[in-house]
Amino acid sequence: MTTDIENLFKDKVLGHPAGLFVLFFTEMWERFSFYGMRVLLVNFLTFSIIGDNPGWGWSAENAGALFGTYAMLLYITPIIGGIVADKLTGYRWAVIIGAIIMTLGHASMAVETEFSLYFGLGLLVVGTGFFKPNITSIISEMYKKNPEKKDGAYTIFYMGVNAGAFFGMMLCGYLAEKIGWSYGFGLAGIFMLLGTLQFAFSGNLFGQIGKKPSSKHLVEDTVDGDDHLAKVEEEEVEEKPNPFTLVDKVLIIICSIVGLGYAINDPMSKIAGIDMFSAFKVGALEGQYVAVLIALVLFLVLVIGRIFRYSAVVRDRMLAFIVFAFFTVFFWLSFEQGASSLVLFARDNVDRVLTGNSATTFNIFNAILTIVPLCIITYVLYDLWKKTFKKIPYSNIVLVVCFLCMWAIVGWMLVREFTSDVSEITVSWFSILNSFFIIVFASFFSKWWESKYNPSAAAKYALGLIIMAVGFGLLAFGAYGIQEGVKVSMIWLILAYLFHTLGELCLSPVGLSYVSKLVPARMIALMFGMWYLAIAIGNKLAAVVGGQIENITKEYSLSTFFLIFTIVPVVAGLLILALNPVLKKLMHGVR
Repeated sequence: MTTDIENLFKDKVLGHPAGLFVLFFTEMWERFSFYGMRVLLVNFLTFSIIGDNPGWGWSAENAGALFGTYAMLLYITPIIGGIVADKLTGYRWAVIIGAIIMTLGHASMAVETEFSLYFGLGLLVVGTGFFKPNITSIISEMYKKNPEKKDGAYTIFYMGVNAGAFFGMMLCGYLAEKIGWSYGFGLAGIFMLLGTLQFAFSGNLFGQIGKKPSSKHLVEDTVDGDDHLAKVEEEEVEEKPNPFTLVDKVLIIICSIVGLGYAINDPMSKIAGIDMFSAFKVGALEGQYVAVLIALVLFLVLVIGRIFRYSAVVRDRMLAFIVFAFFTVFFWLSFEQGASSLVLFARDNVDRVLTGNSATTFNIFNAILTIVPLCIITYVLYDLWKKTFKKIPYSNIVLVVCFLCMWAIVGWMLVREFTSDVSEITVSWFSILNSFFIIVFASFFSKWWESKYNPSAAAKYALGLIIMAVGFGLLAFGAYGIQEGVKVSMIWLILAYLFHTLGELCLSPVGLSYVSKLVPARMIALMFGMWYLAIAIGNKLAAVVGGQIENITKEYSLSTFFLIFTIVPVVAGLLILALNPVLKKLMHGVR
């Protein structure tokens, strides 16, 4: 294993092992396909069934229910996939298995039948479970002899994540909206397939790395238009064993069954009218929500019961962690509107038609925005080709095919727009702003956190929640008083995405890092499960509440809808800021 690592570090690209950039491109194409599909789903489901490019004409509520369940399950299956890789397959085979399953999922969705849609989403959830936790584990294993280079490696890998999200949303969205939905879903599948082949053909570069379970684990946080990494290394902690009792195990089973049942039942009851929880109905409150509330109480009994069996310091730190997890729900509840209600807002309420000088200015800006990063990434491919072609020729050839396809689609898109008299910005274009702003501002926040002005964890949470709320406040202001048929300026949506991203950069990297700081190694698995459960709940609530945009707008106003996501995060931010002194005591010196 040591020899394999030493060999990897001989062939360097931009000062890092060439293998890192194989993983960079593998993740880039996976994110391309993931975000390319994600930005289309709610738009496709709710698009009118009449017209040149018909959708399915679903209500926003039904589309939100389905998308919310999909997003929720994406945060659960990686826990299982990591265990399978550790025990059975190893990291590399888990990545390949996951990529193949996701490729089949994208292919299924391109068929555009109701069965193929549900089946495809199911395959994507399972495939993500295998893929996501294990590709980052390979990086951890690669750098275990060079820990000082890890931060730089994860930064580069993170750029691949955002590059994939950026181009996936731009190109899949453009094809889907301008040519046809199947082309957008199909393109996502094609690049997922090519990314799979590129990784599968690169085995000679890694040797034994990724074939056997490693003692170090890496967990990846997948949010909104971008993914953040938290490194968790096992260590010995002097703490009395706290084995799961029979009652603990029963509570875990009950909560898991109810949670999974709710995730499936919510869209099924709305779309197909089949309600598995109808017997639990109490008055006007749906049975599934009664069941979820009961499961939540049982889960709290489980967690609190376990926490109070630990020593005082460990108990306090875990309580602090639970507070952070609780407020995480409110962040993602609002932030993930970018995948549901903001897509519908951009489509139906934003003036996206440009003519004359405005169209020319936008097309020039869009060309620069597209070509410059594509040139940079193409240069990385060129350097990788020079260093590794003899070792992994087929992997390099597949990458060249990918980039030729990318350049062809980008060229066709830009020529089409520059030669058009009227430019209509696609709905999906606005979603790329999150990735763009992350790339622009990430280094600023990184330097801030490393300076003497680094805020406390609670202050970062408060900043993240309140800054994000400003974005929704601007949308509420921009949409105030508009009449039916009147559209608002796109500047309000652009500013909203800017503030949402700034809020994300304050809060999102904080959470996972505090898992490793606050929780002893023997409890990492349970606490990571809780953390991802909080994100999953936030994603599900985001889609459910976002699906009410039509109902709330009809009953009150569009401005009122956005005020919900302004007020809730502000209140949550002020609350956690007020709890700062308490949290500092509970953390017992952890910063």
